[in-house]
Amino acid sequence: MEFSKKSQVFETLISAIFLLELLRPNVAEFRAVGLATSTITFRALNCRKHSAVLTDFGGIGDGKTSNTKAFEAAIMNLSQVAPDGGAQLIVPPGKWLTGSFNLTSHFTLFVHKDAVILGSQDESEWPPVALLPSYGRGRDAPSGRLSSLIFGTNLTDVVITGNNGTIDGQGSYWWKLFRDNKMTVTRPYMIEIMYSKQVQISNLTLVNSPSWNVHPIYSSDIIIQHLTVFAPVDSPNTDGIDPDSCTNTRIEDSFIVSGDDCIAVKSGWDEYGIKFNMPTKQLVIRRFACISPSSATIALGSEMSGGIEDVRVEDVTAINTESGVRIKTGVGRGAYVKDVYVRNMTLNTMKYVFWMTGDYGSHPDAEFDQNAFPVIKGINYRDIVADNVTQSAQLDGIGKHPFTDICISNVNIKLAAKPKGVQWNCSDVQGVTNRVSPEPCNLLPRKEIDCPVAKDRLPIEDVQLKTCSISGNF
Repeated sequence: MEFSKKSQVFETLISAIFLLELLRPNVAEFRAVGLATSTITFRALNCRKHSAVLTDFGGIGDGKTSNTKAFEAAIMNLSQVAPDGGAQLIVPPGKWLTGSFNLTSHFTLFVHKDAVILGSQDESEWPPVALLPSYGRGRDAPSGRLSSLIFGTNLTDVVITGNNGTIDGQGSYWWKLFRDNKMTVTRPYMIEIMYSKQVQISNLTLVNSPSWNVHPIYSSDIIIQHLTVFAPVDSPNTDGIDPDSCTNTRIEDSFIVSGDDCIAVKSGWDEYGIKFNMPTKQLVIRRFACISPSSATIALGSEMSGGIEDVRVEDVTAINTESGVRIKTGVGRGAYVKDVYVRNMTLNTMKYVFWMTGDYGSHPDAEFDQNAFPVIKGINYRDIVADNVTQSAQLDGIGKHPFTDICISNVNIKLAAKPKGVQWNCSDVQGVTNRVSPEPCNLLPRKEIDCPVAKDRLPIEDVQLKTCSISGNF
């Protein structure tokens, strides 16, 4: 799929407006009400007994003054009372420049709709943090990594939300360093929550992250919903949402424009991920829209060495995006991707509908196990409509270790004006298809079948949010 730069930008903007309008009813449901009485209601895992405003701790919202110490002081103060019914910090209208800061348990960070948290471009305000044990090294550079803008570890019951307030990572500074090959450590992410449980990230606009936007890792019982994520489509590694070695996660009602995968499901990198051995499992992704001309709507991998299983994807829209749900892996990854159920996708202007890659490469070092072959099986796609597609499928397993038990049913693909000559390019894969057009490859013969869907519900799907409120002179 080739576009001139101006044409690509125009098409992306038009697509973004269309998809944002598509999702607007979901966003509006939780917008502030009663502003005349200075009361805002919102939905959260838990409501809080104690409340403070960033200005109570010396915050200055002029977009120029650093508020790192104000955030630190506020959260430290509130952490003392959080065990007694929880605490929340309100970021009021203004532009709040800050470096990285850490959250606490039983805590809500609420970003007002007229507030913008701005990521500092002063590198001294981004402290180093330990390398992720399931990765063994940084993704940008081997020696280390920087703390995310909003960071938390070993937390219980933490909420990052707002009434569509904005977090701007001011990533162009970091993108230039990366492109100029001047990063000696890995760039910060926008939001990273580690070793935590009962996590909610919702009702925010995230723009221009230095790298990945939302990265829950080694965590469980996670709800991510009503996010709008924007990054230039040529920005490096600006993944939207990356659940990583997480269990029982719900991602829904969100819209992402990205320079990389809109959602990337991960679980560790080669020998480090194999040793750490923590899969991503029990994941549901639904009512989600994506624009990413050079990457996937949803990627499973490539860092999947702890395993990925029990993934449910439904009601997904993608426009001007490289592929639908893509599997990325390779020799050395080990582990597995299994029990994946995808249904009800609407795709327009795609390079691929189906894409599986068994030779992805990209290793942390030369010590990876060349006999660690990933097992890819139980991959199910059904009820997919796609228009303006260059190639229906590129499916490449691994010789002597084919991807098996693939099922594709009820798929209608309309081709672009200049499609690829071979629509289904398949090697080292096994499975079946039914009611699929154009005709699939011989390795996926027709069988009268409807591909299975997950019939049970994940525990996270039954978690109900509470109606909470804040009051003040905002």
